Amino acid sequence: MSTNDPAPKHVPVMLQRCVDALAPAIARPGAVVVDATLGLGGHSEALLTQFPEVRLVAVDRDPAALELSGERLARFGERATLVHAVYDEIPEVLERLEIPEVQGVLFDLGVSSMQLDEAERGFAYAQDAPLDMRMDQTRGLSAAEVLNTYSHGQLARILKVYGEERFAGKIASVIVREREKEPFSNSARLVELVRNAIPAATRRTGGNPAKRTFQALRIEVNGELEVLDRAIPGALDALALGGRIVVMSYQSLEDRLVKQYFAAGATNTAPPGLPVIPEEHQPWLKLITRGAELATEAEIEENRRAAPVRLRVAERIRDRKTRR
Repeated sequence: MSTNDPAPKHVPVMLQRCVDALAPAIARPGAVVVDATLGLGGHSEALLTQFPEVRLVAVDRDPAALELSGERLARFGERATLVHAVYDEIPEVLERLEIPEVQGVLFDLGVSSMQLDEAERGFAYAQDAPLDMRMDQTRGLSAAEVLNTYSHGQLARILKVYGEERFAGKIASVIVREREKEPFSNSARLVELVRNAIPAATRRTGGNPAKRTFQALRIEVNGELEVLDRAIPGALDALALGGRIVVMSYQSLEDRLVKQYFAAGATNTAPPGLPVIPEEHQPWLKLITRGAELATEAEIEENRRAAPVRLRVAERIRDRKTRR
């Protein structure tokens, strides 16, 4: 194993809970599990280790993550297939691999530990770095380009919608004014401007005032909600009968989207008052978690990034052919 192996410093979020949630579906011989957000490969490694017969298909949009995980998972040989792709491309990935259906899918949304820990990626507001924030640095606009080119209205919208920022309009005004003096390039300047744009009374609570702005920029740069809106239905369609999907969300917008898709699949679609519900109107998903589960104190102690996580698990209970 490479000396650069990330295993010693990386503890995956809610690792055993995710493994246990997938276990009933992927313990069977010939099972295929998809890690939709490979990252540093901690969840994938645990799945391959604890289920010796499972085949893994793992995707990530970050080439650096794929390289590190490739080293970590090399010992599993052909059982692990790693693909450079965004998670809304899972149906196409499976089609290329000639895998008609899978028994498990895992989503660990948000930013990977590697992206947060590498200052030069620009995800973290706690240290000065170039404003990039692209999970795949080979494509798309950087955060700096968004800040320097978007109109006041566009900036205010993403800050309000994606960052749930109360002072979106005020922060957008400051950004537009300040970029005329000098284009944005590094995070420290943005952090300072956001801090000064927010009233002092508000700054005293809720952590770093720039947190919501950085979240909004990251979601915009990577198209995270649009991608997730395509990815969840695609993953659900790929699930075999008895297959399970596990999703960990780190902020309310993601969790709301996941909740809506799960709830729709777990609800019958028959008109009210029918004495018997026809098969095509029956729910095709079963909710394994009651609402969203939160991390325990022990899980947070193991990895502090588990603190905001909302975990949801669902199982396909009707074959895809009977789905409307």
